[in-house]
Amino acid sequence: MPLFTQNKRIDRVNSTTELFSRYPHLKEHAKQFVSRSPEPVDPKHLLYLQQREFAAATPTDNSVSVLGSDDATTCHLVVLRHTGSGATCLAHCDGSSTWTEVPLIVNAVTSRSNPAKEGRLELHLVGGFDDDRKISHSLSVNILAAFQKQREEIHLETCCITDVNDVIIEGTHRPLVYGIGVNVKTGQVFPASFTFRGPAEELRSARTFSGGQMVEVYDSSRELVKIGPCRWTPNSDLAFWLSQEDETILQYLSTSPYAEPPHFIQHIKSTIQFLLDHPTADGLFPGGQPQFYCRNEEGEWKRIYQQ
Repeated sequence: MPLFTQNKRIDRVNSTTELFSRYPHLKEHAKQFVSRSPEPVDPKHLLYLQQREFAAATPTDNSVSVLGSDDATTCHLVVLRHTGSGATCLAHCDGSSTWTEVPLIVNAVTSRSNPAKEGRLELHLVGGFDDDRKISHSLSVNILAAFQKQREEIHLETCCITDVNDVIIEGTHRPLVYGIGVNVKTGQVFPASFTFRGPAEELRSARTFSGGQMVEVYDSSRELVKIGPCRWTPNSDLAFWLSQEDETILQYLSTSPYAEPPHFIQHIKSTIQFLLDHPTADGLFPGGQPQFYCRNEEGEWKRIYQQ
């Protein structure tokens, strides 16, 4: 089924410029979205998603009220929600495997929704900017095309991507919105900021840095964060990066070196150090079992050990 907006079919587009020209209301809505100040999200209510991760929850979830993600430069943050069931999925997509990732997002929502219940699938896209290499443009078009290939009818509600998420600061293009949250109780999508990016932040970053593909990190039936098991091979050459200037790290390890948030360099260095400290992931997953985390009474994610 094709995508819809305002109950009208969205034709296939070759660029975001073409999209916003044909459907100007999407641009107007995006302008309103980027004008909002980022809302800080309380870690006690949050499930944070890193790059190449997705998670889904329903309004009845007792452990998660907000799904959130940030640090998106060329990456896109994708929210899909069923208005009847309230089942909501957030994914942080970087273009590594868009055509296989979009069906995972759709299934995460439809599998948690009663087919007989009234409602529709609503899509919210935020991310990208007018980067020199046009990575954002390519990802925007591919995500839209991938959703148009799904058999379900999907309604595009928010489209704050690339052209309309761009600002020039001191001659450099940057995203206006780097992060979003979605309230799984109400369905509200909003610009957001985060002080907590766990649990297991470094482990999850190491998985992505070492080439891990899109993965679901939440078992909503048991309300548990589920990490791994992951696999990577020892790579002592990574130590090279820890001795490099910040500018060198930006140029070689970022898709958008002049648009990264301030903590990007430290994040990369801590991830590399984690991989050096754990040459293989075997010891992190005894018996080849995932790591599980549950929300405790203080609202913190704490690791638990399954029988």
